[in-house]
Amino acid sequence: MSRRQATSHVTMRCVYANAAGLDLSQSEIWAAVPADRTPTPVHKFGTFTPDVLALADWLTACRIDTVAMEATGVLWIPVFEVLEAKGFQVCVVNARHIKNVPGRKSDVQDCQWIQYLHSVGLLSRSFRPDAEMAALRAYIRHRSSLLDSRAAHIQHMQKALQQMNVQLTQVLSDITGVTGLAIIRSIVRGDRDPDHLAALRKPGCARSAADIAKALTGNYRPEHVFALKQALALYDNYTAYVQECDAEIEQYVTSLTPAADDLPPLPPSEKRDSNSKNAPSYDARALLYRLTGVDLVAISGLNETSVQTIVSEVGLDMTRWPTVKHFCSWLGLAPHNDISGGKVLRSRTLRARNAAGQAFRLAAQSVSRSTRSVYGAFYRRVKGRLGAEQAIVATAHKIARTFYYVLKNRTAFHDIGAAEYDRQAQEREVAHLRQRAKKLGFTLVPA
Repeated sequence: MSRRQATSHVTMRCVYANAAGLDLSQSEIWAAVPADRTPTPVHKFGTFTPDVLALADWLTACRIDTVAMEATGVLWIPVFEVLEAKGFQVCVVNARHIKNVPGRKSDVQDCQWIQYLHSVGLLSRSFRPDAEMAALRAYIRHRSSLLDSRAAHIQHMQKALQQMNVQLTQVLSDITGVTGLAIIRSIVRGDRDPDHLAALRKPGCARSAADIAKALTGNYRPEHVFALKQALALYDNYTAYVQECDAEIEQYVTSLTPAADDLPPLPPSEKRDSNSKNAPSYDARALLYRLTGVDLVAISGLNETSVQTIVSEVGLDMTRWPTVKHFCSWLGLAPHNDISGGKVLRSRTLRARNAAGQAFRLAAQSVSRSTRSVYGAFYRRVKGRLGAEQAIVATAHKIARTFYYVLKNRTAFHDIGAAEYDRQAQEREVAHLRQRAKKLGFTLVPA
């Protein structure tokens, strides 16, 4: 370390005296502790579990109580879990924050640089839910990846049908519905008669049997039927995996401690059943109510799947964010303003790979055409001024604020309705016009 850098280290106030820094890679871990704790303050460890346990013992011997490391892919997760179980306060930091701090010298290793920045309080800790919610988040993310993989095989079935000129997608909105799967399974079994296949149509189908029979008249080539057969088998396999994952999630959430022992009965839902094939196979609304103590599914735009995703990502402790503004900023739903000289030079929403923020955006999109919800009226009002793209973000921001207050205060959600919102918006606009008219020396008179 150069003399100039050593001087700069001394002049900065030490915030965490017992801090360590870790630099992780695929095959080794470099650890740095304060120089007065051991003759070799920089030490290399392997990445096998015995090596990580030896790292924890070495940090304990060096009287370390807080550790900082970069979020490098998934390499940090097993190290994080072992150190957290050993009682260390582990801080996972953004790699960009480390690189943006000036003053680094080439003769300082990465672990030393991380240790120094953490000791003087220049690194902000990334959010991570507690251990119980982190486990639930792993289940939910795995379930989402299973659904993504299953969706790819739905596309493979559509491709095979198109290659045979079987236009099933033109007469059915979803080929994986009851009618669509019945027809595809019959085709795989060898049935080629369009009328017989069309007879599998369920009574609720919008298109007639004649239209479906016309669409099913195709060129059933063996190679395309074989591709359709394998895509259907893979779709069924992933469906079974999703159901198995749902059973595991239900068992895990049931094992968690409920929010209270004397919760009132859950009232019937006022929302219509969406009949989504991606919805959980268990009563997710009742389990979430037992876990959180409040019916979050009642919030307009949110359903069991989205609430389950958001809760697993953010946890149950809303005090982790000082205010609702911090919460919405973490979600990537709040505007980021570049201010210089008291003027806003640029305002934009920062990019954030955040599953919870994406769930709120999907919720905003689902209420955009609602004529009864307050968020639907808010979306249309913002869309008229700023456009659809910014209206989605603004509506998602509003739903996120509601989620924050409902979960933090454990209060029931009440939708005032689109009509009441429009009436209040009109009153605010009239009051603003009166104020403007008075300022200009006029009197606003209603027609």
